[in-house]
Amino acid sequence: MYTAKEDRYDKMIYNRCGNSGLKLPALSLGMWHNFGSVNDIENMKKILFTAFDNGITHFDLANNYGPVYGSAEANMGRILKSDFMPYRNEMIISTKAGYDMWKGPYGDGGSRKYLIASLDESLKRMGLEYVDIFYHHRPDPETPLEETMAALDHIVRQGKALYVGISNYNKEQTEKAYGILKQQGTPFVIHQPSYSMLNRWIEEDGLKDYLYEKGIGCIAFSPLAQGILTGKYLKGIPKDSRIGNGKSPYLHKSDITPEKLEKVRALDQLAKERNQTLTQMALSWILRDGKVTSVLIGASRPEQIIENLKALDNIAFSEEELRKIEEIL
Repeated sequence: MYTAKEDRYDKMIYNRCGNSGLKLPALSLGMWHNFGSVNDIENMKKILFTAFDNGITHFDLANNYGPVYGSAEANMGRILKSDFMPYRNEMIISTKAGYDMWKGPYGDGGSRKYLIASLDESLKRMGLEYVDIFYHHRPDPETPLEETMAALDHIVRQGKALYVGISNYNKEQTEKAYGILKQQGTPFVIHQPSYSMLNRWIEEDGLKDYLYEKGIGCIAFSPLAQGILTGKYLKGIPKDSRIGNGKSPYLHKSDITPEKLEKVRALDQLAKERNQTLTQMALSWILRDGKVTSVLIGASRPEQIIENLKALDNIAFSEEELRKIEEIL
């Protein structure tokens, strides 16, 4: 039987999510990988327990996380039932819908039909009456944005989610969504974009500054560029890596270019000068200016959680360090 550590909140930094009353840990646990039907349930428990014991209170899922689709939520439900339900009020649990989930015309996108049906299924899998945050996972050009946002509003009014967010929307799409949700009085508190040292589109697009100006929280996913910013590829492609085992649809050998590796080597050297690992510096850098509320980390082992948490020991960068990073990138 799991028993939470009494001092679990002492070392974590909690940031207010935009202008809302919600606070999120500076590091949140993403369950995109390593929590599916192909993974070991006991290892999942160890990862979740280690995260929660160290103040990570936010656990991020989606309907199609696995593999197989739905299995990450089902496994989360099993662990909630066996160990975590006494701590439910101390946890932020989020899920999403937007990508393909089941066959047929109602199994993905942004329709009212799909979003409400998907969340109902997610709640059943997790054994919950509500999630804290429900996201529309991606823009759907085939569905009127008004319909998608009205579905999010309806979900909150039903009590199935406390807050709503969006993910993968660019600045222009976010502006439109914000306008509709503000008019409805819907608690739109967060946006989840990809963001890393090697993927700075939210800066170039203006989305990052827009979210900050409007008081909308920002939580970054893929902060380590699918593992490239861990430094694991500096000496070749390990067989057990996502590229090496061929299991990643998002990262390929062609992504590991000599130019990119040169940047990673230079960043790795700068991290050493800061007494950090490259991974820790990459996470710290995202939090450097206070405009990102939380960073989503993944883990296949509990030890990775502990290592990532050390990033919070040094999130301040000197002007010289920031200049060097800009030069490298």
